[in-house]
Amino acid sequence: MSLFGFFRSSSSANTAQGKPGVCAALDVGTSKIACFISRTDQTIAGPRPRVVGVGHQSSKGVRAGAVVDMEAAAEAMRDAVVQAERMAGLAVSSVSVTLSSGQPTSSRVAAEIELSKGQVTDRDLRRLLNGALAQFDAQDRVILHAIPLAWSVDDHRGVRDPRGMFGHRLGVDVHIITAAVGPLRNLLSCVERCHLDLKSVVATPYASGLSALGDDEVQLGAVLIDMGAGATTAAVFAEGALVHIDSVPVGGSHVTSDVARGLSTPLSAAERLKSLYGSVLDSPDDDQQMIEVPPVSGEINQGYGSAPRSLLNSIIRPRLEETFELIRDRLDAAGVSDLAGRRMVLTGGASQMPGTAELAARVFAKQVRTAGPGGVSGLGDAVSGPAFSAVAGVVRRETRGAAEAISGPPQVGSSRQGAVSEAPEKASSGGMLRWFAESF
Repeated sequence: MSLFGFFRSSSSANTAQGKPGVCAALDVGTSKIACFISRTDQTIAGPRPRVVGVGHQSSKGVRAGAVVDMEAAAEAMRDAVVQAERMAGLAVSSVSVTLSSGQPTSSRVAAEIELSKGQVTDRDLRRLLNGALAQFDAQDRVILHAIPLAWSVDDHRGVRDPRGMFGHRLGVDVHIITAAVGPLRNLLSCVERCHLDLKSVVATPYASGLSALGDDEVQLGAVLIDMGAGATTAAVFAEGALVHIDSVPVGGSHVTSDVARGLSTPLSAAERLKSLYGSVLDSPDDDQQMIEVPPVSGEINQGYGSAPRSLLNSIIRPRLEETFELIRDRLDAAGVSDLAGRRMVLTGGASQMPGTAELAARVFAKQVRTAGPGGVSGLGDAVSGPAFSAVAGVVRRETRGAAEAISGPPQVGSSRQGAVSEAPEKASSGGMLRWFAESF
């Protein structure tokens, strides 16, 4: 039996919503849990999601993106979904969720087959992709995404659509994104406790990139960094596809902890001070500007203290600099920095601090901008900031179809893990042609 057999299969999950054009996305983060419910509007440019229901709650039972208290996490998820359902005026039965825990990692596999009839057919594509996925064998890890990056026919590489081409051999390079089974099962069990079916699981930086990056940036190359509360994740896009993801277990909550220790103040007060007065940039009057610092509990008869703003900023800056340097070194070690060109986009709640983009530009030597969710309509001001890029990206992915060789809930087992779960022509709502178009 499949490890995730208590969820519906891919084919049933795609129809579990029971309402054509309706999508529910759930972003489970360290600081908040957000749910978007959308309907699909048909426009001249193609289908476009319109958010009709929003729900978000303070996160409970989640640390560094991983579930640590299943009952509390399930309750927070349920509250967020119910809030979105009330706003949308409809009930949902399945959701697509983001995943930033489980150490999501990238790997590439290449496969090649002989063409039996000398011409590429759909059967050859499925046979080739099955062979590529069969090469992946990692203990206690599960495939989240399998994205074809490049096709080749004989000695001709860079083929966008090999169907119908003549040759002797067909090859493909596939980008496989995996995650640890344990954290993923905990997350999916919480979804089940909410009496919801799982439609798909999307790696957080992948989802954020689909929302925050422009089409030109995806094509020409860019690095997307999602700065969450418990973790910072990165995705590298080039030539229209996701080519690498990585993460470090450091985020905005670590900055808050540093401020609380450095100023000897409660965590709640540290978060407020960081949000109101924190900056990564130096200002001439920082030494003269004094801020009130609440005392920690237990300090009897002690009133508010004070500290210069320069002290607060001197605590914040090293942690963010360290985070960017960790990401930079990991991307350099993976050999993908040059693929991304000179563009970088920051998103996520922790990216909103003044000066963060300027610091990232210095550390990475790239052109940096901060972005929120794009490609969806109907977002109010309260949910249009960078903190909601991931959940909006899931909505956009589900609306236009997944550009992947496999889709649906993660599957583990000898019969499913190394096989294409759906025929390529069913991998997205637009059929085989869209599947190829979205793969590049």
